Amino acid sequence: MNICFTHAYYMFEDEKEQKINKPYPPLGLLYLSAWLEQHGYDNEVYDTTFSSFQDQQAYLLEQQPDIIAIYTNLVTKLGVISLLKFIRSQKTLANSLVVLGGPDLRYNIDNYLATGADVLVIGEGEQSMLALVEAVEQGLRPHFGHIPGLAFIDEDGKVTQTPARKHLRAVDELPMPNRKKIDLKRYLDLWKKHHSRSSITVSTQRGCPYTCRWCSTAVYGQSYRRRSAAKVAAELKMLKEEYQPDQVWFVDDVFTVSHKWLASFRDEVLRQDAVIPFECITRAERLNEEVLTMLKESGCFRIWIGAESGSQRIIDAMDRRVSAEQVQQMTISTKQAGMETGTFIMLGYPGETEEDIYLTLDHLKKANPDHFTITIAYPIKGTGLYEDIKDKITKQPDWFSSTDRDIDFLRTYPRKYYDYAVRWVVNSVQLHKLQLAGKQNKLQGLKLQLKVVVARLGMLWYKKSIKKGVYSKSGNSRRDAEPAEVF
Repeated sequence: MNICFTHAYYMFEDEKEQKINKPYPPLGLLYLSAWLEQHGYDNEVYDTTFSSFQDQQAYLLEQQPDIIAIYTNLVTKLGVISLLKFIRSQKTLANSLVVLGGPDLRYNIDNYLATGADVLVIGEGEQSMLALVEAVEQGLRPHFGHIPGLAFIDEDGKVTQTPARKHLRAVDELPMPNRKKIDLKRYLDLWKKHHSRSSITVSTQRGCPYTCRWCSTAVYGQSYRRRSAAKVAAELKMLKEEYQPDQVWFVDDVFTVSHKWLASFRDEVLRQDAVIPFECITRAERLNEEVLTMLKESGCFRIWIGAESGSQRIIDAMDRRVSAEQVQQMTISTKQAGMETGTFIMLGYPGETEEDIYLTLDHLKKANPDHFTITIAYPIKGTGLYEDIKDKITKQPDWFSSTDRDIDFLRTYPRKYYDYAVRWVVNSVQLHKLQLAGKQNKLQGLKLQLKVVVARLGMLWYKKSIKKGVYSKSGNSRRDAEPAEVF
C-alpha cells in the first residue's frame, strides 16, 4: 500500500517566514509516520516546507498514493483547500483516499468534507490513522463506522462522525518522530546560515491542563500526558549524536508542569550525556528558584513565560489564573539565574481598554524580557474566546477563502486602532531598552521616538473615530491590516 503524508506549507511563498528564517519540520506528521512504520506499514513523507505546490502536484501524480494524509491548521488551511481541489481534478488520483488531520477540523467538519476530503481524523491521530489503514487493507472502504475518532460522508451522502477516541495514555509507546523521512539537514543548515545556530524541535508531552479561553484544545484536549524523562533524554542523545543541533525547542505548552518530572529529566540528561542547550515555554506559577536551577542544569538557555497582558483584569478575563506581578517577578528571576527570557503579549482582547494597554506596556518595561511576540486577538472556533464573541462578530468572511484569523468582532476600539497599538508598544519597548542600555545612539533614539509618536497619533485618531461615526458599534468596523504577530 502506497501511503503518503504531506502538508501545505510552502516557506518560499511566506514573506514573513523568509525574513525570519526559522522553519521547523512537521513534527506531527513524523510521529504518524513512525507509528505506522512501527506497526508494519511503510510510508513516505512529502515535506513541502522547501518545496512548491507545483512540485507537490508532480510528486502525487507520479506516485499515485493509495492514501494521501494531509495535515491542516489555520496557517495551511487555504493551501490544503487548493491541494484538495487539485487532487479531485485528477483522474489518476481518483481512487486515492484523502485523509485530513489537525486542529482546525473538529469544529469545521462539514466544510472540510465539502472541499473533497474522504475522511477526517478528529483529535489525536496515531491510533485512528492505523485503524483506518488496516480497514483499507482489509477492503472495508468506505465502511469506517467502526473506527472511533473519524468523520466521513457515508454511502447515503450523509456526514457521519464516529464516537471520540480515547487519548493514548501510555505515550511512552510512541516511537521517536520519523525524522529520517525528511531532509532534516536542510532545516539545520538554514538555521545555521541565518542565525549561526541550528535548532530542532522535540515534544515531551501531550495536552495542557490549563483553561486559557483563547487557546484551542481541539487535538489533545485538556489533558496532561508525558513521556518518561528517560525516553526524552534518549531522544536528545540520539539527536546529539546523529544531527548535532546547536539547540532544541521544546514544543510543549507548559514545560514545567511537573516538578517531579523535571527533576528526573535533569538527572537523565546528565546521566546519558544528552544535554543540548534548549528553550521552552512555561507559566510563572510553575517556576521558582529550585525549578530555575534544574532547568539551567538541564541545558536551558531561554524560558518563554506566558503573560498575554499586563492588566490583571484582562488576565482574569482570559482565565489565565496567574498574576501579572508573578509573571514580572519570575521573568526577572530567570534573568538573574543566567537565562534569557521571552514572553507573549495579546492586544485587542474583548473588553480591553487603553488603560489596560498602558498596563501591558508598563509590564513589559518592568519585566524587561529579552524577547517578546505580540498578537492581536482573534477567535478560533471551539475556544472560549469564540463563544464569548460569536454574537458580536462584525466580519465573518467566506469560510472557503479565509481563516479564523480573518474573523473580526466588536472590540472597544476599531480594528485599525490595535495595529497602531502594536507599533506603539513595540517601539516604546525598544526605546526603553535603548535607554536602559545607556547607548548614545541619538539617531536611533530619535527614530524610535518618532515611531512612538506616529503610532500614538494613529491610536488617538482611530479612538476618536468612534465619536465621529467612522466606526459604528452596529458592527461596521474597518479592518485594513493583518494581525501583527512577531516583533
